[in-house]
Amino acid sequence: MSIDFSIAYSCRNTSARTGLLNTGHGLIETPTFMPVGTQGTVKSLNQHQLLHDIGAQIILGNTYHLYLRPGLEVIETAGGLHNFIAWPRPLLTDSGGYQVYSLSDRRKISEEGVTFSSHIDGSRHTFTPERAIEIQRIIGADIIMAFDECTPFPCDRDYASKSLELTHRWLDRCITYFDNGESRYGYDQILVPIVQGSTYEDLRTKSASFVSELDTTIAAIGGLSVGEPSELLYNMTDLVCQILPRSSARYLMGVGTPADLLHCISLGVDMFDCVLPTRNGRHGLIYTTKGLVNIKNRKWQNSTEPIDEHSPIELLRSHSKSYLRHLIISKEMLGAQLASMQNLSFYSELMKTARNMIREDRFNDWKDQMLEIVTTKI
Repeated sequence: MSIDFSIAYSCRNTSARTGLLNTGHGLIETPTFMPVGTQGTVKSLNQHQLLHDIGAQIILGNTYHLYLRPGLEVIETAGGLHNFIAWPRPLLTDSGGYQVYSLSDRRKISEEGVTFSSHIDGSRHTFTPERAIEIQRIIGADIIMAFDECTPFPCDRDYASKSLELTHRWLDRCITYFDNGESRYGYDQILVPIVQGSTYEDLRTKSASFVSELDTTIAAIGGLSVGEPSELLYNMTDLVCQILPRSSARYLMGVGTPADLLHCISLGVDMFDCVLPTRNGRHGLIYTTKGLVNIKNRKWQNSTEPIDEHSPIELLRSHSKSYLRHLIISKEMLGAQLASMQNLSFYSELMKTARNMIREDRFNDWKDQMLEIVTTKI
């Protein structure tokens, strides 16, 4: 079946909307948050927990990491990543472009692509736009990202402009290669272009217009959440969302905090991903329905309060903050599991409630109330 997106409800006071993204592995209700499973696993959680406790509609894998380990032969032998990790719902793969940004001391960029050294054994590899698409075809993601360069912040304007032009040329090559290939596993895959341009309005406008002309089912906004102030993140997102087709699902890559999600939903973003909830959880920062908890603080040492009394997950209502603090400080694996479960379920419930509030035309007032909660440290 073909992958398509439709808008169901629109907020009267903001640009927020709900939608349905239809894929060969099921329907995704938007706005949605996608847990990051970089190496075929969302750290500390199993697929049953993701599916049934957290209610994840879609998760991510990373092309760079999966290509290096376990390797394409293993994944292809298993019949694709869905089968390899026993995940029945949609998958999205990052093209590896972000690693181009993050592994700056290990790579060399040219017109042809990127040559890099493995962080595992130092071996040399080359990703071209064509190779990045081929790898993602083999991995078998429902949603495949175009190969791009993610610029850092701050970024010199001349570099940002040249990088943008390179990303657009790479995108053309990605499209040509994708259109001349086909899925290996019997279901449709979709290629998603990425808007770049750093924090320069004219470059963002140029890139968003370039991507808009493609009229794709999903359009992504990349190169943000790389250290820029929140105001710039929101300004750039707002600018791009006003240019991208209303009919396309908008995916803001690598974002972010609950406050970021709420602000950007109001700007018209439909899809998010970020390592923040699991990474912060492992370090003891817990998102709850009362506010942000630093569970390592001594004030929680003897607290008999539940981790979150309003959590939909019984396990998180039955274990205390005192116990979670003990587990995190002791670096017990259960601590990382409970913290990740709490944070991801909080994000999932935030998205679910946002969808309901948009449908009921109560989103704007609810957003303001939630912003107070998610920015409060308790």
